[in-house]
Amino acid sequence: MSSAQVALLPGVQQFLDRQHGLFIDGAQQAAQSEKRLTVWDPATGKAIATTADANAADVDRAVMSAWRAFVSRSWAGRTPAERERILLRFADLVEQNGEELAQLETLEQGKSINISRAFEVGCTLNWMRYTAGLTTKISGRTLDVSIPFPPGARYQAWTKKEPVGVVAGIVPWNFPLMIGMWKVMPALAAGCSIVIKPSETTPLTLLRVAELAIEAGVPEGIFNVVTGSGTECGAALTSHPHVAKVSFTGSTATGKQIARVAADRLTRVTLELGGKNPAIVLKDADPAWVIEGLMTGSFLNQGQVCAASSRIYIEAPLFDTLVSGFEQAVKSLQVGPGMLETTQINPVVSQAHCAKVAAYLDEARKQNAELIAGNVGPDAQGFYIPPTLVINPDANLRLTREEVFGPVVNLVRVTDGEEALRLANDSDFGLTASVWTRDLTQALNYTDRLQAGTVWVNSHTLIDANLPFGGMKQSGTGRDFGPDWLNDWCETKSVCVRY
Repeated sequence: MSSAQVALLPGVQQFLDRQHGLFIDGAQQAAQSEKRLTVWDPATGKAIATTADANAADVDRAVMSAWRAFVSRSWAGRTPAERERILLRFADLVEQNGEELAQLETLEQGKSINISRAFEVGCTLNWMRYTAGLTTKISGRTLDVSIPFPPGARYQAWTKKEPVGVVAGIVPWNFPLMIGMWKVMPALAAGCSIVIKPSETTPLTLLRVAELAIEAGVPEGIFNVVTGSGTECGAALTSHPHVAKVSFTGSTATGKQIARVAADRLTRVTLELGGKNPAIVLKDADPAWVIEGLMTGSFLNQGQVCAASSRIYIEAPLFDTLVSGFEQAVKSLQVGPGMLETTQINPVVSQAHCAKVAAYLDEARKQNAELIAGNVGPDAQGFYIPPTLVINPDANLRLTREEVFGPVVNLVRVTDGEEALRLANDSDFGLTASVWTRDLTQALNYTDRLQAGTVWVNSHTLIDANLPFGGMKQSGTGRDFGPDWLNDWCETKSVCVRY
């Protein structure tokens, strides 16, 4: 075994070998459904585990467990400081078990073990501790009122925040642990209970994390996990009458379906959806900064990032220099399995997704697009797509307008920044964007006019727990993160007292 090949922890193999059920009422429980889901290692194409494929009855059990726990006030009835202490203990346990969780993430999702350690564990811990701190910051306001009846009566009024109830969290496969905690932590910090459904492709880490929550002191029934398909398990969860809020991260098409169901029941929703994220590179930009920043922005996690920079508009004087620089960088990337620490590009998540990304590239080749690709070794197994640059693609190609969600980026020559801005905003999506320039006045001009929920200057794909994140247009509704994050997980109640 290479010295760069990570040795599997014994506890990881033991976890993989389990007969995984559902996590309900604080423990693993067998599903009523007899169907099973297979979890595949993207680096080898081999099965590594199976999990339950929950049906509607299983989902009902989980939601009712969450509902009973919520109305019992076993969690919401605790003081904010006590909830904060338990959530901080939860974060400590995630940190103590960080290598196990990182290895599970890499095995089921395919990403580099370095990314699993730094993002799935490291960044997740930052969010967990930040959100735990918000528990003691929930507050209302005292308000003067002008009620004239009966004459001479005196009133005092105030508002208070109360948890919404049972939350349904739907988690995608690209960052299962991190995005899972983006749903679990605000729900628990606000005093809610949650039923979370990971992607059927990557269900393992959230099952393990739920056990750590119980160990930390989260009451039974407050944190439940159901594994299953989106068509049955996910649909049953998002339409359940006892679900008060749905937090979903995933495709725009699925998000629209959830919004339609939620509208019928007036269930509140937070939807973080797809993106076709532009980067505008002006002629005075620093080429070294651009290549370093946008190689990460485009190819982190094989481009399987909703915020990835997938279309880069470059002013003509800098275009050839940057194409050459990107080509050199792409061809220097080492491709291989995520458990090999020296690799930078790893397999995409599944055989089906590999075929989907390959279809975009095949269409581009048939239209005689210029493609510059990195290398995948001849002995590579698993679901690999080489990192690929598409030079000045035709506007009619699907990869020009659709979210590819793979290691594919378009490099487009533009006459000037105004043309770049027009092309950048000519999209159904509006999640993120970036501007690259040495001129701060120019940069701020573009940040004002780009139609995106987050705009970076001289960086891309950098998010922080204290900075709200979400999309415009068909990239979603609502915002995650920031000091006011928990407001979306609470109801505002007005109280008025005559004395």
